[in-house]
Amino acid sequence: MKLEIERPAIYIGIDDTDTLTSRGTGHLARLLAADLAADHTLLGVTRHQLLVDPRVPYTAKNSSAAIHLGRNGHVDLDELARRVRETMAEHFNPGSDPGLCVAQGVPPAVAAFGQRTQRDVVTQADARTLAADHGIRLAGLGGTEDGIIGALAAVGLAASGSDGRYVLVGRSRELSGLRPVADVLDAGITQVRTIKGRTISEGLVLTDKLRPARRGAQPIAVVEWCREPYADWTGGYWLPLKLD
Repeated sequence: MKLEIERPAIYIGIDDTDTLTSRGTGHLARLLAADLAADHTLLGVTRHQLLVDPRVPYTAKNSSAAIHLGRNGHVDLDELARRVRETMAEHFNPGSDPGLCVAQGVPPAVAAFGQRTQRDVVTQADARTLAADHGIRLAGLGGTEDGIIGALAAVGLAASGSDGRYVLVGRSRELSGLRPVADVLDAGITQVRTIKGRTISEGLVLTDKLRPARRGAQPIAVVEWCREPYADWTGGYWLPLKLD
């Protein structure tokens, strides 16, 4: 069964939750998603790459994460934010600078902010002012609170629909090895296509660590043809690309 993307979505952005010796922000995002899935429609978790620059403090690769929830009926965003904050507090890593953002109906200005964090240095004041102007819930949860920048950026980039890649969507993480295209689609990927946009409907896809791109607000497996042997298979297969 193909995953149906529901709109309008609720986005939860987190960043700077880790240290050099702890599990990463993506791991915490998946943990939060698993908890929230009990009461909400989980659409996926995406990773978003931000600016890598000596002027920007970050732990490893300066990426933030966004959890996507379907909005089925009324959702109390204050209660949702409180629930996420409690879980993040339970998993707080001393020395980290976590930030949290919760929003729905994300305005273009926030998406533009996310794009700006990918090319320029921005400040906490920039993030706080923008969030306040649009009534978006944004909070620092420890340390320097620098994570609010990436948390707001993650929400904006996720809402833009065409940035980042899914670290969790449908049953994609359950796949491994070479699988038919049909299996990939059944696991919750909307489409398999080449970098030039050609739709792939047949053949085998290497699904180890499959991380589909978020394009057009959909999980898209972007692939290229590979002739390198895999295990005992020498017939060629589609190799997924990891796109930001």
